[in-house]
Amino acid sequence: MVPIKFHPEVKSALDQGNAVVALESTIITHGMPWPQNVEVARAVEGVVRNSGAIPATIAVFDGNIHIGLSSDQLTFLGQAKDVMKLSRADLAFAIATKRNGATTVAATMIAASLAGIEVFATGGIGGVHKGAENTFDISADLTELAKTNTIVVSAGPKAILDGEKTIEVLETQGVPVVTYQSDILPAFWSRHSTIRSPLRLDKASEIARFSQMRQKIGLKGGILIANPIPKEDEIPASKMAIYIEQATTEAGKAGISGKEVTPWLLSRILELTGGKSLDTNIALVKNNAKLAAKIAIELARHS
Repeated sequence: MVPIKFHPEVKSALDQGNAVVALESTIITHGMPWPQNVEVARAVEGVVRNSGAIPATIAVFDGNIHIGLSSDQLTFLGQAKDVMKLSRADLAFAIATKRNGATTVAATMIAASLAGIEVFATGGIGGVHKGAENTFDISADLTELAKTNTIVVSAGPKAILDGEKTIEVLETQGVPVVTYQSDILPAFWSRHSTIRSPLRLDKASEIARFSQMRQKIGLKGGILIANPIPKEDEIPASKMAIYIEQATTEAGKAGISGKEVTPWLLSRILELTGGKSLDTNIALVKNNAKLAAKIAIELARHS
């Protein structure tokens, strides 16, 4: 029996066939300081609710995957120490050893699929790190997208990554990359990268129909939706490139590697931008949550 516990609100929505949007929990434990982390998590849940869907933030506590968290659980997670950052490799480990764990994109996809949730909103996905030809540092998010049937709404690959190689790996894995209302792939904090989007759709209903057609013809794996941040909230790519290059150089000199690379770089970029990168990050997560809710509603309407 799969060790899952559902929040009553989420269970009721799923039983009735209503729209539910999965949300990750590493944004709480590894993305922001207390109490802002919990404030943002609640705000993102609020965006999903105000858009007509039910939010299901996912985390691991006491040997169970929790699908949807109570207010007390969010508060606990926001203050807890030694919370594991869970991906495919260590999700079962955390459950078996009853460790507290926050789910990354890959682990959230797995948990959402187990729970029967089709849509997941996040900030940006992991991908191929710069210099991966030497380090082989490639996120498990990419292979998870090839395996697990989840629509992942993001602002594209995180801008600290090698975007072109990330898209190439996704193409090799057969993962559709669809940019919402744009022909150019977004670059996380910025509306546009230098990469042309493989696919484009302009309506939530079109995304839902595309996902349902993939299922009808037996195609496995997820869909990556790249949702450009609103223009008023972005940091232009030309400015971000300078900050990213400096932070990446410093990380290399400091010997940062593995799971520590992304949080270290994001933290350093936060310092270099004087806090603006965090404001932009929050805005893009909310924007993704809004689109994810629209897609979930369309899926529920036509299921």
